[in-house]
Amino acid sequence: MSGTDPLVRVSGVSRRFVAGAVVVHALRDVTFTVAAGSMVAVVGRSGSGKTTLLNIIGGLDRPDRGTVVVDGTDVTGLDEDGLSRLRRRTVSYVFQTFGLIPELSAAENVGVPLRLARVPGRERERRVGLLLDLVGLAPHARQRPGELSGGQQQRVAIARALAGSPRLLVADEPTGQLDAETGLSVMALLRGVVESEGVTALVSTHDPVMIALADRAIRISDGRIDGQDAGSVPC
Repeated sequence: MSGTDPLVRVSGVSRRFVAGAVVVHALRDVTFTVAAGSMVAVVGRSGSGKTTLLNIIGGLDRPDRGTVVVDGTDVTGLDEDGLSRLRRRTVSYVFQTFGLIPELSAAENVGVPLRLARVPGRERERRVGLLLDLVGLAPHARQRPGELSGGQQQRVAIARALAGSPRLLVADEPTGQLDAETGLSVMALLRGVVESEGVTALVSTHDPVMIALADRAIRISDGRIDGQDAGSVPC
């Protein structure tokens, strides 16, 4: 990765929320970069600002101040149509709640983004098959979410997030509803996805065991990035 431009550049980002007379500073002048092809853990306790940061990077929220550039696009300068295109083409999400459609099979869930993009049927089936094989669920293609374990459902969610070949995968506490062993296997899967699919991954977690699988840990506390972790991800 040496010599490549950062895929993600966060510069001076601040975000606050007002609830009545209370002002919560979720992010305070956050600055860092992430190199393409990296898996980066965003680490902090609940309420530290992790989710707000990931939402702003992925275009789900806007900062009060600062800029975010993803793959050369100024996310903070996009209108709603631009943000929709960003989420279709460049950024995909994995959440701890899985978000699968219960009535659809695993294969059909993975294929949803491809249907929305109007990918031809034969190409869609090929891509879905490859992704289910990648996450180790090819034998479960016809099963619905309710017939799968939590870890298997999260693997389907990861495959779905990869369907459109995103440049950036944002995962907000993807192992939050899983036991330790299953969570570690999901994190190992994400590590493998970064290497096999060439995707960059930003993964929020508070589990120190899982941080070891990342290339870099960016630590956040009370909306601020720890000084030693505020720079570029090493290549």
